[in-house]
Amino acid sequence: MADTDPKADLHRYLQAARDALLWKLDGLSEYEVRRPLTPTATNLLGLVKHLIGCETVYFGDTFGRPFGESVPWLDGADAEVPNVDMWATADESREDIVQLYGRVCAHSDVTIGDFALDDLGRVPHWPDDRAEVSLHRVLVHMLAETHRHAGHADIVRELVDGAAGLRRGNENLADGDRAWWESYRRRVEDAAREAQGRQ
Repeated sequence: MADTDPKADLHRYLQAARDALLWKLDGLSEYEVRRPLTPTATNLLGLVKHLIGCETVYFGDTFGRPFGESVPWLDGADAEVPNVDMWATADESREDIVQLYGRVCAHSDVTIGDFALDDLGRVPHWPDDRAEVSLHRVLVHMLAETHRHAGHADIVRELVDGAAGLRRGNENLADGDRAWWESYRRRVEDAAREAQGRQ
């Protein structure tokens, strides 16, 4: 097996998660990217907005590299509003949020490129006893965070219009037309009901 660069591997998987998240917005209306589809109002554009804050803090502030642009929901009047980073107001355009995410990620990529995996930073909102972290730990944290929210986006997108898949060009789903998926879903439902009946 060929040797790989651990930092490059982590960075590549982080970028794949970023791309997967943004892909879930493709082809949807303004309403559809903002529509809350869970009891806790999870929505596609809100997931992107949330990750803007995460990247800004973990790869910027943590390593003494402030992003340099205002992120209104982090440092504005609404910063203290619970969950303000998990949804977009009607005045916040999808284009502006997606472009801001791109700029924040580019800023993060410079941090990732300039620092070694064992270089230390300090997460400003973590407790003192664990606030000092290496770039390696931050990369793992943000990789997990971004993939977690990309997974949320998978489910939300499927609820919006039925579209599903891992990423453009590799859906990573079983081959099957609509009738096959409906049959499959019924089979899973039947098994769940049968198991419940055996309780």
